[in-house]
Amino acid sequence: MARLIIMGGGVSGHTTATFAKKWLGDEHEVVVVTPNSQWNWIPSNIWVGVGQMEKKDVVFPLAPIYKKAGIDFRQALATEIHPNGKADDDTPYIVISSTEEGKEGQTEELSYDYLVNATGPKLNFDATPGLGNGSGGLSGNTVSVCTADHAVHASEELKEIFAKAKAGERQKILVGTGHGMCTCQGAAFEYIFNIEHEARKANVRDMLDIKWISNESFLGDFGMGGLHMKVGGYAVSSKLFAESLYAERDVQWIIGAHTSKVEEGKIEYELLDGTMHEETFDFAMLIPPFGGVGLKAYDKDGSDMTDTLFAPNGFMKVDAKYDAGAYENWKASDWPVTYQNPTFDNIFAAGIAFAPPHLISKPMTSPNGTPINPTPPRTGMPSGIIGKAVAHSVCDMIKKGKDVHLHEASMADMGAACVASAGKGLFDGSAAAMTVYPVVPDFEKYPGTGRDTNYTFGEIGLAGHWIKHILHHMFLYKAKLKPGWTLIPE
Repeated sequence: MARLIIMGGGVSGHTTATFAKKWLGDEHEVVVVTPNSQWNWIPSNIWVGVGQMEKKDVVFPLAPIYKKAGIDFRQALATEIHPNGKADDDTPYIVISSTEEGKEGQTEELSYDYLVNATGPKLNFDATPGLGNGSGGLSGNTVSVCTADHAVHASEELKEIFAKAKAGERQKILVGTGHGMCTCQGAAFEYIFNIEHEARKANVRDMLDIKWISNESFLGDFGMGGLHMKVGGYAVSSKLFAESLYAERDVQWIIGAHTSKVEEGKIEYELLDGTMHEETFDFAMLIPPFGGVGLKAYDKDGSDMTDTLFAPNGFMKVDAKYDAGAYENWKASDWPVTYQNPTFDNIFAAGIAFAPPHLISKPMTSPNGTPINPTPPRTGMPSGIIGKAVAHSVCDMIKKGKDVHLHEASMADMGAACVASAGKGLFDGSAAAMTVYPVVPDFEKYPGTGRDTNYTFGEIGLAGHWIKHILHHMFLYKAKLKPGWTLIPE
C-alpha cells in the first residue's frame, strides 16, 4: 500500500486529494494535512466583505467530507520535510504540528511514498510595516478579504464607514495592493467595485471618495502583462477595458505604486518614477504579498537542505526553467509542465505552492531600486487544473511505476476563465466575465498579443453576475463531493 500525503486543503490540495482517492480507492492511502478545519471558497469572500454573504455561506467543515471519502484528515501544520529519511531509515517523512483544539502544538512524523505540496501562500502582512500589525489583517490599520474571518471583519468595518457617510461625514476608501510585489489584484478589483455598488444601493455614494492603488504599471495588467480580448467582435486591450470601468464608476486610481508603510489613516508609497507620496484613508483593504509558508527541509544527517527543494521566496521548485535570465529571454516554455520536483521524483507542488520561473508582467524597478510589479497569479481555475493533473500523475506512478508519462498542465498551454464581480444583485448585479488563452502569453505561437484572441474574450453585465453566483454554488457542491461532483470542471 502506498501513502500519498497532500500538504494543504485549499482549491489545489482538495482537488488533488479527492481525485487521487477516487482513482486509488482503498488499496492506497491518501492523507491531507492542513491547519484549517474548514474549507473556504475564497472567490466569494469579497461578498462576505460587503455584507452580502455570511461566513457560513463560504465555508464548510472538512472532517466529515474526508471521512466519507476515506481520506485521512490531519488538522495540522506541516513544518518539515525529510525527503531522504533518517540516518538509520531511508523512509521519507514530514513533521506536522497539530492545530486541532486541545492538541495544539503536538508534533508527529508522517512517512510518505509520494508528497504533494499544495500549501498555498503565506499572507505576508509583515512585508509592509503597519499593513496588518503581524496579526493577519484582523487588527492594525487595514482590513483584508483573504480569509473568511478577515472578510467578516472587513464587513463590520465597512458598515461603520457607511454609517458615518449617512451621518454626513465624508469618507475616503482605498483598495488595492499593499506592497510592490503583490499578486491577486483580482480580489481587490472585485472588492472595490462591490463597495462602490453597495454604496450606491445604500445612497451614500456621493459621500465616498473611492480610490484604487496598485503595483500594476497600467490598469488591467492583472499580473498577466495585460491582454487583448474580443469584446463585441473587436479586439480590445484590458487597459482600455479596465480604465473604462473605473472612469464609468468614478473610481480614481494610482498605479505603479509600492506601498512602503501604513499608519492609522495614512499610507506612504513610492511610484515607478522614484517619487514618494502619501495617501489618507478612512477605510483601506490592501492585499498583502504572498510568500511560501516557511516549510523547512532536512537531509538524513539533520543538515538544512531547504534551498534544494525551495526557491528563495519559499515556493517549491518544480520542472521550470529558473535560469531564463533577462525579460528579453523569457519564453512560454520556461513554465512548468508536470510540477514534479527536479531533485525528488516523488514530490510535486500544485497551485500557488510552486515557484514560478519568473514574472509574467514585464519587470519594473524604480530609480531607487524598488521592484514594483505584480507577481504571477496562480489561483482559482489554474490551481484546480494543476491539482487534478498532479493527482493523475501520482496515481499513475503508484499503479504503473515511476517511469510512466506524467500528466501535463502548463499555464503556457492552459486556458482559464475568470468572472470578476462588480456588484452583487439578482437584477442590478454585474460582473466582468473573461476567458484567457493561454494564461502565460506565448509570443512565438501568437505574435503581437501572445494569446489567441479567438479564445480570449470578455463581457461585463448582469449575465456575468448570474454566472458568478451559479459558480459559487457549483464549486461548493463539487468541493463537498456531492453526486456527480467529478462532472463539474475545475
